[in-house]
Amino acid sequence: MTTTRHPALFLDRDGTLIDDVGCLASPADVVLLPGVVEALRLLQPWFRFVLITNQPWIGWGKLTAAQAEAVNAEVARQLAAAGISLLGSYYCPHPRDQGCSCIKPHPTLARQAAEDHGLDIAASWVIGDHPHDIRMVETLGARGGVYVLTGHGAQHAEQAREAGMTIVPDLLAAAHHILGSACNK
Repeated sequence: MTTTRHPALFLDRDGTLIDDVGCLASPADVVLLPGVVEALRLLQPWFRFVLITNQPWIGWGKLTAAQAEAVNAEVARQLAAAGISLLGSYYCPHPRDQGCSCIKPHPTLARQAAEDHGLDIAASWVIGDHPHDIRMVETLGARGGVYVLTGHGAQHAEQAREAGMTIVPDLLAAAHHILGSACNK
């Protein structure tokens, strides 16, 4: 029996899917960015969605794991209300200076998601608003990555340009880029 492995979109959370307000502790403060629902509806027939987020606030003692999980659950709930399904939410609780193996651009969480949900990494994409989000493409072996200018994207755009990353204004533009790339295999 052959199991079909599905391509995924490994999506950053803050600044890519939702407003980036820093230490987000309350699900009541989750606000989807404009165009997110439309973008994910366009991509849903071809991809499975996985949220991967760095949450160093936990390691700094400013946020609990339960709060981070509640926020992730609220993102999933809002998307589900719009007919969009997240396979799962994965987060790194460590500050970058701790050198853990689960913080992006390390591929640990994406690989765990692929194992948990039978995902085809080589056909998958990464979308985020920080260069370390997109650098995960190389460490993971994903098909491609798209850097969005929402959230912190504009702040680090020059760094992304210098690294040769594909840069688009927002998630909807990323969806069109990915679909265009799929048609031009």
